[in-house]
Amino acid sequence: MLEVQPHYIQNVTFEEIELGASAQLVRTLRPEDIHLFAAMSGDVNPTHVDVEYARSSEFREVVAHGMWSGTLISTLLGTEYPGPGTVYVGQTLRFHRPVTIGDTITVTITVSQKFTHNHHVLFDCMAVNQDNMKVISGTAEVLAPIEKIKRLRMSLPAVTISDKQLRYRHLLSAASGLSPIPIAVAHPCDAESLRGALTARDLGLVIPVLVGPEKRIRALAEELELDLAGVKIVDQPHSHAAAARAVQLAHRGDVDAVMKGSLHTDELMSEVVAKQNGLRTARRISHVFIADVPTYPRPLLITDAAINIEPLLDDKVDIVQNAIDLALMMGIAEPKVAILAAVETVNSKMRSTIDAAALCKMADRGQIHGGLLDGPLAFDNAVSLVAAKTKGIISGVAGRADILLVPDIEAGNMVAKQLEYLADALMAGVVLGTRVPIVLTSRADSAETRAASCAIAQLIAHKTPRHRGPQE
Repeated sequence: MLEVQPHYIQNVTFEEIELGASAQLVRTLRPEDIHLFAAMSGDVNPTHVDVEYARSSEFREVVAHGMWSGTLISTLLGTEYPGPGTVYVGQTLRFHRPVTIGDTITVTITVSQKFTHNHHVLFDCMAVNQDNMKVISGTAEVLAPIEKIKRLRMSLPAVTISDKQLRYRHLLSAASGLSPIPIAVAHPCDAESLRGALTARDLGLVIPVLVGPEKRIRALAEELELDLAGVKIVDQPHSHAAAARAVQLAHRGDVDAVMKGSLHTDELMSEVVAKQNGLRTARRISHVFIADVPTYPRPLLITDAAINIEPLLDDKVDIVQNAIDLALMMGIAEPKVAILAAVETVNSKMRSTIDAAALCKMADRGQIHGGLLDGPLAFDNAVSLVAAKTKGIISGVAGRADILLVPDIEAGNMVAKQLEYLADALMAGVVLGTRVPIVLTSRADSAETRAASCAIAQLIAHKTPRHRGPQE
């Protein structure tokens, strides 16, 4: 059997190849192997990539593309035996049984014939699984190298598979099994705000009540070929009136949530905070982004990046408590809160560091409850154990944060948008500290993002007692 040098890739020339000589390669199939092969080849046969379909198929589970196993033969021929300089001439394959996630495949190639006149070599090819059951058999013909080649083995770059659709379904699952809630959608007069509300309806998350100019909404739905059958529309002449009426519906208890449509945030929030018929509670109103980041192992809650511009210490107490309460609703047992600043030490010239130290002591005294706080922490120390250890930070939060409490709206908005646009994070957003949750989306948000935000609002509505009496 050929012995492979780990740091070099070298060949066996035609003259050195012996009849009966063989080489082996062992690989275990991972879920990301299937996704990467599908992305590379464009083969999205549901047998390989659709879990629900696969359960009802012949194999009862997702299976690898047949040629995934076939490429292992090519890998063995081109990198090990004969190795560099080998030219593939032909291949026959017979597939005996499927390869499923977790299967370990052993590929063996054995020299069966040599042809001196053209330096071609035939190999018998065999692949078996961990139970020694045949997966593939066949033959390969190659043009073998005639000159010796030895090169440093190239290190391949790490590949991250970002399955946004899978992460989207995971975010929606936060409200799995809950009944849909009535939600007032204020002025859904552009494509994404209307489509988002109806997508959330079709997913069983909400029962939308569309508040705005009825003729305009119906014309838009017809243009987009969206079904409004059974959807209640509350006719209002313009965005200001739509915001006021949507908030009024929530105040009266007719709906369990409010969703922003195609109007400015200030228009909606001015009605939310109104002393008469608004949605204030004793708690400071704040916003939370829920980010599913492909390079981070858990959901990341970022607050406040949309409502409070430069919150003071007392404001931050409510902001962090709102986020902790949401994290608990999402099933995070003891949310870890990283209070962000530019440094990890308290500096009298940096108010964010003083606020961080005060918040941690307030949590120690029970003024903030339900979570574990630490700060000040720079962003890298909040999300990276390696960075925290390098700086000698010993903390139950550093590198494991569930919640990022930002010093002000500018920092929060930058963190959230950078994660979304540079790290491919899937984002949802909701306003807390109000009588009902408010889905406060950006005008640039897709229908899917809006639907994900509705799932969070649905969860909150089911987990929180309704405030139906006078304002607190």
